[in-house]
Amino acid sequence: MAILIDETKRVLIQGMTGREGLARTKLMVGYGTHVVAGVTPGRGGESVEAIPVFDTVEEAWEHTGPIDISVLFIPAPLVKSAALEAIDAGVKLLVIVPDRVPIHDVLTIAQRAQTMGARFIGPNTLGVLSPDRAVLGMMGGRAASARSWFFQGPVGISSRSGGITSSMAYYLAREGIGATTLVHVGGDAVVGMPHPDVMLEFERDAETKAVVMFGEIGTSQEERVADLIEAGAFTKPLVAYIGGKAAKQGTRFSHAGAIVEGGRGAHEGKVARLREVGATVVESFMELPAATKDVLARIG
Repeated sequence: MAILIDETKRVLIQGMTGREGLARTKLMVGYGTHVVAGVTPGRGGESVEAIPVFDTVEEAWEHTGPIDISVLFIPAPLVKSAALEAIDAGVKLLVIVPDRVPIHDVLTIAQRAQTMGARFIGPNTLGVLSPDRAVLGMMGGRAASARSWFFQGPVGISSRSGGITSSMAYYLAREGIGATTLVHVGGDAVVGMPHPDVMLEFERDAETKAVVMFGEIGTSQEERVADLIEAGAFTKPLVAYIGGKAAKQGTRFSHAGAIVEGGRGAHEGKVARLREVGATVVESFMELPAATKDVLARIG
């Protein structure tokens, strides 16, 4: 099993004929993702990697059948209209890759998604990858790289940094530890599926025995994960590293969502809260593989 994406999910790419869309279609198809259609207004009738392109999501659905997931490679100012189009057509999971999407637009997408029973990952995400099954977005860069870096195993990975998502999986793999699914939740202050939502997905996945999480200063995502653990809603071992230890109040650390303001979202508070509920929190990124190996050994 895996969460969010596997080889059976039917995937649409919005913005398929753009520069990023073309490159990432090649990655996804090459890795085995079941891409059934693309959408670019005004480019209907064309094809990319032998996959038909349509003018609208509704047309794509009508001609190719039900669509499970849409991946958006759309300029930030147009993301809202493209996302709402996909949600209204019946797509239940969106991966919104672009950054700089206005927060008001993200909130509008979130409201429509809730109304329609849909979810979204991002914005500002590299996507999701289930090793040897499928990839959404741009995780791994190229199909050959993704195959060589990642392999299946018992650990779920959730991260607020795209590069660190891949790095965690890569260094775990070097220690012989494979992954069920890699999830980059997105680097913005408001994202569709933050860490707590991803933890609940891993909780339901029988193959995931433990989770490795990269957190950052800013927002309350990590504290909310601790709340889930305390409430018994997330019961699997968690290994975490929290970036931004040296950041002062008002400092932005790497991502738009990583900023300490008014004493909220500080490194010390996140670490203390996670340790309080029994999570393993390491002091440096490179301690993650050994800590994860120890946790897996303890649970057999």
